Parts: sequence; C-alpha cells; structure tokens
Amino acid sequence: MSTPTPSPQGKTPHHGTRLDPWFDAYAERAHNLRASEIRALFSVVSRPEVVSLAGGMPNLKDLPLDRLAASAERLITRHGAQAMQYGSGQGWEVLRERITEVMTYDGIIGADPDNVVVTTGSQQALDLVTELFVDPGDVVLAEAPSYVGALGVFRARQADVIHVPMDEHGLIPEALVETIRNARAAGKTIKFIYIVPNYHNPAGVTLSLERRPVIAEICMRERILIVEDNPYGLLGFHSDPLPALKSFSPEGVVYLGSFSKMFAPGFRIGWAYAPHAIRAKLVLASESAILCPSMVGQMAIADYLGDYDWYGQVKSFRAMYAERCKAMLDSLAEYIPDCRWTVPEGGFYTWVTLPDGLDAKAMLPRAVRARVAYVAGTAFYYDGQGNDHMRLSFCYPTPERIREGVRRLSTVVNAEKDIVDMFGTGDNPSSR
Repeated sequence: MSTPTPSPQGKTPHHGTRLDPWFDAYAERAHNLRASEIRALFSVVSRPEVVSLAGGMPNLKDLPLDRLAASAERLITRHGAQAMQYGSGQGWEVLRERITEVMTYDGIIGADPDNVVVTTGSQQALDLVTELFVDPGDVVLAEAPSYVGALGVFRARQADVIHVPMDEHGLIPEALVETIRNARAAGKTIKFIYIVPNYHNPAGVTLSLERRPVIAEICMRERILIVEDNPYGLLGFHSDPLPALKSFSPEGVVYLGSFSKMFAPGFRIGWAYAPHAIRAKLVLASESAILCPSMVGQMAIADYLGDYDWYGQVKSFRAMYAERCKAMLDSLAEYIPDCRWTVPEGGFYTWVTLPDGLDAKAMLPRAVRARVAYVAGTAFYYDGQGNDHMRLSFCYPTPERIREGVRRLSTVVNAEKDIVDMFGTGDNPSSR
C-alpha cells in the first residue's frame, strides 16, 4: 500500500521522491539542513585503530568522578522532587547567579543574573539568537574560517553568511569595516557578527587585546550586534582570558558560554548573557522550543560550582591540554615541516595550511585508510573555501597517540606532495 501524498487546499499536490514521499512538503528552510562534516566522520573515528585528530571532545579523565557520583546521590536523595520537575524557562536562579561569578574571569563584572538565560548548550543559545534576528536573506558576518556548528545554524535559518578575514591576532578590524561597507553597498541587511575571540575554533588564534575595543566600537558605530561565543575562554595554557568583548560593549553584545569544555558536555548546559530586552525575547523563544532546560543538569552544575574547587580543576585541564598541544606542534615540525600551522595559546585546535596544490577534502579518504582522521577546511567556510586547510584537534588523544597520528598523516601529505611535485596541480589525480 503506497503512502498518500498531502494536497493542501489551494496548493499544488506534493509528489515527493521514491526515497522520501514527503520531500516536496518540507518547508524551504528544511532543505538548508546539512550533515556536519565532523559528525559524518564519527563512525570512522570511533574505531580504535584510527587516531582521531578530528573531533573536539574534551578529555574528562581527570574529573573527580567519585565525588561527582556522591554529589549526584545527595542531589537526588535530598532534592529529587525539585530536580525531576519542570523548572523556569529562563533557568534556575541559583545557577544563573553562579554563572555571573564564572563570567568575572572574562572581565564581565557585576553581571545581572536576571539577564542570563540557561540553554541546552551554547549551541541552542546561538540558534535562539539567530531565530530572533535573522530573516531569510539577512547577512550574518563570521570570521574566516568559522565554527562549523554556527554555520549550520545560519544555513538552517536561511542567512547569507559573509566571511571577514582573520590573521594570527584574530579578526582584522580594517577588513571588518570594508566588509560592512561592501555588504551595505550591495543592499544587504547585516543583522549581527559572530565571533569566537578566545582560542578560536578552528583557527586556534586569539583576538588580541588591542583589537577588542576597536571591534566593539566599530560594531556600536555601525549598529551591528556582536554575538560572542566563548566556550574555550578559561582554557588558556598559561593565563586567564583576555577581557570579553561584552566588557567593552555591555549593550552591544550577546555573550554565549558553556560548561561543555570546562566541565562536561554530557550535561548540555550553556547560557546567553544578553541586554535586557533581548533576554526577554530569548526566554520566550526558549520556552517555545524546550519549555525549560534540564533541572537535574542545572542543579548538578550549580552544586559543582558551589562545593568544589572548579577553578583548580580548570587549571589541571589547562596543563593537560598544553602538554597535548606541544606534542601536536612538535610532531608537525618533525614530520610535516612543509605545512604551516597556527600556534594556539589555549583551547583545542591548530589550523594547518597544506603545501600548494594539496586538497584536504580530496586527501581525507586516503588519510582514513592510513588510520588517521582530521577535518577538512571546507567545513569551516560557508562558501566552499578552505580546500588547502585542515583542522587538527589535540584535546582528546594522548601525546603518544597525537605523535603517531601526525606521523601517519605525514605519509599521506608527503605522498600527495610528491604527486604534485611530479605532475603539477592540474594533473594531480587526488584533485579529480
């Protein structure tokens, strides 16, 4: 028996396809959904024989799991009825107050808990902001390259993403001014700029202290909202984070934070700290989407922040990631010196530039056959750039596995380079 196709009154009947009889019934925005290139690798990188330099999973081995288990037992025993119940759409007040304390490390002093909205990870916060501000065809400015998860949100919401160049000091203010001027000259409406200022994903660079107030002033002058995404801010290898953009422009920035990298991603708890009027709309949008965030997760994190030396734990993470970053950079210098790469001061990633003529996306299947994985640079651009780049992650593998992964990767890169040197880029079979 065949599945009937809908025929809404006044509309052309939908015929669909053999694989999906409802294909023509989807809203237009549904056709903008794309599989993440990183998620597509998960089935491969989960194999133990593959060294994954692809994913951005935090290493949780140093978390005090026994103490956290005891804390969870106390939580359920003493406050189970509240933890298992619905909560506020804005988020639990106790956690919102503790979030304001966490943000002081980013230079956001005197934050009002009433302007914090707890979300299901900072990814949901970004989606809610985009939902509130972006109509189809509106422009979102984003660094070049930019976080793949953000690009997925913008594409799903039918935004037109325009990239702004970066260098080793982060977003370039002069390029931002020029990009704004050109977009407006073309009749485009810019709704906000999305920035990851600290230990950038994927570029690994940090927006310099000198540029932060300049960029905040440019956006205030041009009346462009800044969406500041800061999941890695506390994970600097040798120092506390630089002052957040929010500290330079309190009414011009929506600040997004997350406990996924500094604590544990399994709780799926993040937040947005927004100007009051935006906060009110964020709460309404969040309630429409999820009613309220998980009370169990919120209460567990609030307990962790209140009863544990969480900042001491963050410092131990810093030392671990610093060691792994050094293993990555030393291995690149030893095995693939013909490449270039960024030198992170924190976070999870380095951004590698391949020798001329090499295509990271075309090369990836050969890398997987060599039992190593990375993410091709094309994942981090809206417009298909990035073939000559790849993101390497050092957060999860041990230093020994990182070294072995880079060694395996070098065999692929060097073989590809030999082909280019022999035949030139036009005849390189790997680019076909």
